[in-house]
Amino acid sequence: MGFFAGRVSFDRFRVESPDLRKLSEKHVELLSQFSVAHAGAPSLGETKVGFTAGGHLLDADFGLEKNVFGDVLHCGVRIDTTKVPAALRKAWLLMEIQALTADNPGRRLTKAERQQVNEAVEQRAQDESGDGRFRRMQHVSILWDVRQRFLYLGGGGPVATEQCLDLLSRAFELSVQWLTAGRLAHAWCLENDRTASWEALAPAVFHDAASGAIAWVNDLSANFDFLGNEFLLWLWWHLEAESDTISLADGSEVVGMLNRTLSLECPEALSGKETITAESPVRLPEAMHAIGAGKLPRKSGLVLARQDHQHDLVIQAETFSVSGAKSQLSSGDDAEKPGGREERMDALRHLVETLDLLFAAFCQRRFGKPWKRDVEEIRRWLQKKASPPKRSAA
Repeated sequence: MGFFAGRVSFDRFRVESPDLRKLSEKHVELLSQFSVAHAGAPSLGETKVGFTAGGHLLDADFGLEKNVFGDVLHCGVRIDTTKVPAALRKAWLLMEIQALTADNPGRRLTKAERQQVNEAVEQRAQDESGDGRFRRMQHVSILWDVRQRFLYLGGGGPVATEQCLDLLSRAFELSVQWLTAGRLAHAWCLENDRTASWEALAPAVFHDAASGAIAWVNDLSANFDFLGNEFLLWLWWHLEAESDTISLADGSEVVGMLNRTLSLECPEALSGKETITAESPVRLPEAMHAIGAGKLPRKSGLVLARQDHQHDLVIQAETFSVSGAKSQLSSGDDAEKPGGREERMDALRHLVETLDLLFAAFCQRRFGKPWKRDVEEIRRWLQKKASPPKRSAA
């Protein structure tokens, strides 16, 4: 059931066009028209991409009541490829060579013989892949929230994301923008008249010996997704050193905690990566030593409580990708109960709204006068983390 069962993982995109107000039977017909069944079976080395009805990998039962409810369209995308495993190809190759050199084992093949062997392997690959035994299927859940103008892709990796977006563009003429940390921050600056602060933006320096360089940022492009790393570090500091409650722009408050998992990396690539898994990883000595030594968080588990809703998730700093998200629901995990799908959709919207408001609270300080003070406080906090604990006198 994709977004309507179990924990949810997604990348989020803003829909720039079309400016759609209502979903209809026409959109379901387009799902069927561009379904994986109509795409056909992939030949060897080919990739075929098409929609599924979203229930499972083989679901082809499209319908208005099933795929559209209110202003939300839910479906899946299946990506089929046919590829013979490299180890099997190598085995066939060695068998062909062995057959050709049976009278003189170990001799070099002539150019013509090498071509003969390669052609024989390719022909065998074609023959044995014809029955679909080497077909691989990848399934990605899709959720299009027309009301909020958001598109959610249920993970799958960069190649799968590109293939899904291409299919959505062909079927619905959909144009989207990936809402990474940098793009969210840029949108906030535009909405709040902070363009001058944006134009002067540079990575914050939290350690005396740091250069401000960030290894995972491409210097050849305007990539400001390092703000996601700063956001997680700021959040960690605020929740530990200031308060576990943060006031938000809508007048509400969020109570937060970093939990479950924490990934850190040296921004200057001088030391390795570190991933810590525990109930409260930020309290472990290795986490304290890592940030004290200059590493930045790249991924963290979060628990966020706001307006009688609680969300448990893992967020990737630069892309703002969410994985393993779970919200407390009165209907439990059964989306088929009356109102179950609507409740899960409301919970997803509340989760995204909470994340956006929390990130906006960071931007309010990051692009304002309070940031200088916050950086100094974070520097002092990190220095304490780097210092070994004092032993009491015997």
